[in-house]
Amino acid sequence: MADSAQPLAGQRRVLILERIRALGGVRVAELVRELGVSDMTIRRDLDALARRGLVHKVHGGAVRTEAAVTGEPGFEAKAGWEQPAKEAIARAAAALVQPGSAVGLAAGTTTYAVARQLRAVEGLTVVTNSLRIAELLEQPDEDGTPSTATVIRTGGVRTPSDALVGPVADQAIRSLHVNVLILGCHGLSDATGLTTPNLAEAETNRTFIRSARRLVVVADHTKWGAVGLASFAALDQVDVLVTDEELPEQQREAAERLVGELIITPAID
Repeated sequence: MADSAQPLAGQRRVLILERIRALGGVRVAELVRELGVSDMTIRRDLDALARRGLVHKVHGGAVRTEAAVTGEPGFEAKAGWEQPAKEAIARAAAALVQPGSAVGLAAGTTTYAVARQLRAVEGLTVVTNSLRIAELLEQPDEDGTPSTATVIRTGGVRTPSDALVGPVADQAIRSLHVNVLILGCHGLSDATGLTTPNLAEAETNRTFIRSARRLVVVADHTKWGAVGLASFAALDQVDVLVTDEELPEQQREAAERLVGELIITPAID
């Protein structure tokens, strides 16, 4: 591989993760030879995968975790990833929502951050397949003021990432219509579009997208180049992509070419 064009960071990490899933573990020295990059680059890749809970670093390499096998870490594991970027993305996405509108909020840690911001928006009707988001939006303010949001829970079967999916969720969403859907993803790229490791979640997301007049995708820069098992939308279906300033220039250009609008947010310290 050293004699050919080197893959981008996102592509390289997908290759590394696939190797770990297949073999159970990898050594840094082997990846350096195969991918034609430096020892330090591979270690940074493994650090990034470890922060996402997808691998466990060991001396000289990394081994798979249960999340690496399933491709789907739990909500608590993901909640700590890229927090400053998520907060900035959440504020920008919430600013797109008009008071009194009907909003779809798909399950996820970034959409959960958006939900925190939406507590300040008056008179929303929120359709969500996340029990965590529903509970957050129904809670009164710290001073006891009741929430003004009307929350509609879809029902369904809970995934490891706390999404409610499956036929029950799909049927509920299919009968509703929202002004804007705010949705996250496991990964995205110009080639694969938006992806998730969970087949049922992919179908529920497709149903959600069909119910919405406008699709807003919230995804930090680490999602670019990651690939889940199932695609559920192409990038040219996205009306607005909200991401952070660490998205590399080449990926920015691809996003600008395909999505309706690209919003780049500075990280919050």
